[in-house]
Amino acid sequence: MLPVVRSLLLVLPLTFSLSGHAAKAPAKPAASEPTLAHNLDAVNEARLADVVERYRKETGNSIRLVRIEKGDKPATLNLLSRYQMSDVLSQPKDFVPLHSMMSRAGVPLSVTLSEVLKPGVTDARGRLVALPVIYSTPVLFFNKNALRKAGLNPDVAPKTWFEMQGYLDKLQSAGYDCPYTSSWPVWVHIDNVSAVSGVPATDAKGSLKFNGLPQVKHVAMMATWTKARYFRQFGYGNEASQRFRDGQCAMITTDSREYADFQDARGVELGVAPLPYHDDVYGGRRPALADGPSLWVGAGKPAAEYRQAARFVSFLLSPEIQVELVRSYGGLPMTEAARLASLSRLLQDGRQALDAAYASLQGKANSAELRVSNVDGARIIADEELSAVWSSGKPAKAALDTAVSRGNSVLGARPALKKAQPF
Repeated sequence: MLPVVRSLLLVLPLTFSLSGHAAKAPAKPAASEPTLAHNLDAVNEARLADVVERYRKETGNSIRLVRIEKGDKPATLNLLSRYQMSDVLSQPKDFVPLHSMMSRAGVPLSVTLSEVLKPGVTDARGRLVALPVIYSTPVLFFNKNALRKAGLNPDVAPKTWFEMQGYLDKLQSAGYDCPYTSSWPVWVHIDNVSAVSGVPATDAKGSLKFNGLPQVKHVAMMATWTKARYFRQFGYGNEASQRFRDGQCAMITTDSREYADFQDARGVELGVAPLPYHDDVYGGRRPALADGPSLWVGAGKPAAEYRQAARFVSFLLSPEIQVELVRSYGGLPMTEAARLASLSRLLQDGRQALDAAYASLQGKANSAELRVSNVDGARIIADEELSAVWSSGKPAKAALDTAVSRGNSVLGARPALKKAQPF
């Protein structure tokens, strides 16, 4: 669903529990103390620090949090969003595979990753090169109270984009100035709409190709929704999510993990459903994509640091911590066992979100793994062109042709970016 991205405003939607003292780092770190780099806002930095503090208390080991600064070499461990993946793809020698670090440190890496999480974090032999810590997939969130007000069944969400237009018309008639919005436009409406339609946004060689008929029809449909004021765009990142939390917008497509952030939404009774699909495409509905913050290992660190970092990775993979990550932070479980265990501990909204996410991910996927949203330059171009269609009336075909042409120029100038897997 990864710069890695959208520049996510460089704020990863992690929701770790806050601890008043956890963010304090040791005055003088030990020589073998590994670093964990991130680019979180102050609140999420403190929440991540709480996980690190729990690790220290339970194991007696420590890990030091540092901030990612542009141009810096990677830290021992690096928590990267999908919008930061260009750094990994374009500078592969700055990173080492996770399985390699764990093997050299003598720490077992015994995890059977869920199939939906493997693209982008496993190599050709199925070995983990990074840890998909908090992955998610786009889903449709809706305000059941808004549906009731519009005379719609609050327990039945639209399955297709065609059905959704009828919902939006009734929501507008019921007084909603923002019937529908979306966070992460490229991730949702390019990468995932393409995947669900069975026409991936990139080909097997890593070139962009999201200017086909299904994508053009979808973007053009969104343009008509904009003119009819069914759809409102608020930015390239997660700006729209706050509008849904405020009760201004009745529906939103965004990352499934955001259900945790919508718990305190004002006047919103939360509903969640799989991402809608176009029922007139060949082959029917295909799976959506999973993506999100992942943990990468920086190259060139002392062996002692890697041994400590490997112990922290093992801690994150422990059954209890996996379940806690899902229960509290909204991500997809890393294993099927964690998925089953999590369902018994999730509140109703969490179970619905997890079920909707997995429903979106069902089916036979295409093989293309490179996502437009993972290549910063291509994503920025695609965002600009989508906005030109939705705000100024530029023809959808012309906009997508331009986005593909300009984006492929970016990829051509940096060939390493075409590789979905850097190792």
